[in-house]
Amino acid sequence: MDFQELLNRLEYAVDEGRHVFGTKYTVVHEDQLLATIDQLRASIPEEIEKAARTLNQRDRVLADANEEAARIVQQARQHSEDLVDEQEMVKQATLRAEYIVDQAKIEAQRITREADEYVVEQLSQLEHHFAQTLQVIRNGIAHMQPQAPAAAALPATPELQEYDANQSSENSEPIRFERPSQAPMGGRV
Repeated sequence: MDFQELLNRLEYAVDEGRHVFGTKYTVVHEDQLLATIDQLRASIPEEIEKAARTLNQRDRVLADANEEAARIVQQARQHSEDLVDEQEMVKQATLRAEYIVDQAKIEAQRITREADEYVVEQLSQLEHHFAQTLQVIRNGIAHMQPQAPAAAALPATPELQEYDANQSSENSEPIRFERPSQAPMGGRV
C-alpha cells in the first residue's frame, strides 16, 4: 500500500475518533489504529527503498546527462578544432595559390620580355639583311644604267649608308651582274 494512503488512514482514524469533552484527547478505535501503524511499519522500508531507487535513478540519469554533456562538449571542441584546422588549411592553400599566381606572373613577364628581345633581335637582323639586299639591288640597277651617274641613284637611308661604309671597308669592288648575251623571249635567264 502507498505510504501517503496509510498516513491518510491514520488521519481519518483520529478525525473519526470521539473527543473527550473538555480535553484535547480523542478516543480512537485501537485495532484499526494499530493495523494502520503495522502497515506503515511494513511500508516504510518499501518507501525508503523506492526513494533510494529514485535517488539512484536520478544519480544515474544525472551521470548519464553529465557524460552526454561532456561527450557533446568534446565533440564541439573537436568540431571547432577541425574547423580551425580546415580554415588554416584553406588559408595556407590560398596563400600557396597566391604565391603560385605571383610566380606565374613573374615567369610570364620574363618570358614576354625575352620573347620581345628575341623578336627585336630577329627584326634587326632581318632589317640588316634587307638593307644588304636593297644595296645589292641598287648596285645592280646602277650597273645596268651606265648613263646615269652613281650619285643619281636612289637616296640612301642611314642603314644603307652604314652598310655601304662597312662594305667599302670590307670589299671595295661592287657586285657585278652580267647581262646574258642572248636571252630567248619568254625564257629564263
